[in-house]
Amino acid sequence: MENKGISKEQVYQMLREYKEKDLTHRSGRILGSMCTCPHPVGVRAYSMFLESNLGDPGLFPGTKALEDEVITILGGLLGKKDVHGHIITGGTEANLMAMRAARNMRNLDNPEIIVPKSAHFSFKKASDMLCFDLKMADLDEDYRMDLSSVEELISDNTVAIVGVAGTTELGKIDPIEDLSKICLENDIYFHVDAAFGGYTIPFLKEAGYDLPEFDFSLPGVSSMTIDPHKMGLAPIPTGGILFRKHEYLEAIAVETPYLTEDLQSTVVGTRTGAATAATWALLKHLGREGYREVATSCMEITRKLAEGVKEAGFELVTEPELNIVPFHSSEIPVKEIARRLEAKGWAVSLASYPQAIRVIVMPHLKEEHVDAFIKDLNEI
Repeated sequence: MENKGISKEQVYQMLREYKEKDLTHRSGRILGSMCTCPHPVGVRAYSMFLESNLGDPGLFPGTKALEDEVITILGGLLGKKDVHGHIITGGTEANLMAMRAARNMRNLDNPEIIVPKSAHFSFKKASDMLCFDLKMADLDEDYRMDLSSVEELISDNTVAIVGVAGTTELGKIDPIEDLSKICLENDIYFHVDAAFGGYTIPFLKEAGYDLPEFDFSLPGVSSMTIDPHKMGLAPIPTGGILFRKHEYLEAIAVETPYLTEDLQSTVVGTRTGAATAATWALLKHLGREGYREVATSCMEITRKLAEGVKEAGFELVTEPELNIVPFHSSEIPVKEIARRLEAKGWAVSLASYPQAIRVIVMPHLKEEHVDAFIKDLNEI
């Protein structure tokens, strides 16, 4: 660091040069990310609350009131208004909190959790950090969590079972209703990772899509992850964790003697209130109608993309259940497909089980982007 600073104009120009090296969602070239362009209303709200710290909520009662209202709204969206939780950094922190609550509620010497092979890698982090034995349940022929495999893995040390509503790689919805019954029968904590599907499935169901129950309307569901920075259009990073009972938050609380509240349950300490403000603003501004339009538009483009992929001679791994199109080829290795697409300027990502190209139709992806992508796909 130099002794004498430089002008703000120089700083901004240097930042612009760095920024030009980045891809943008707005370009339509980012196809493998579950993030998107933040909505302008959310960006404005975020900037209004940059100095608020929900890690010390007594200093920011207005921001704390916003968080309480957001949790109630999200709970209502997911089947139960009177839930408890926080707006946090993202799905990883949410999943960590849920697994920590499950572990602390049982307090066993050798705790185990059961997740599908399609679970997000954050559960590997949770197992490492929280000293779980991670049991991986098989998937059925449609890449959903296999119930018989789950039942075989249950033991006296099982403290949690995890189902996914919108898997990261393929966008599949696990049999949440059946898993809820299994957990109730065995008195096991049940967490639903709806980081991706939480802002999509309810609105698609309202629009007439035939999708399964997946939320707190099922009595066995103990907690849920939902990410506003995905299909909720909130700025990055904005995540959410919801618990059915307040005692789950109490089980992971630690004393914070020098802050304005005595206990804190989140993984991080200092926690921006800006993410909460943005989430609140977008829920109010877009409403159910606006989010329904976002979800259905993405699904319409998803259908168009899936048809274009098939017409270009590629094979779908599975028909899209949500707004993810996974495909491969019997003639070209998946990594070679990715290399050729990246050479044409497309940022794709790979699914590992099975190996496939995955395109996530986020709100920034428009029909003209899909048309250009299908054209290039035909050429390779």
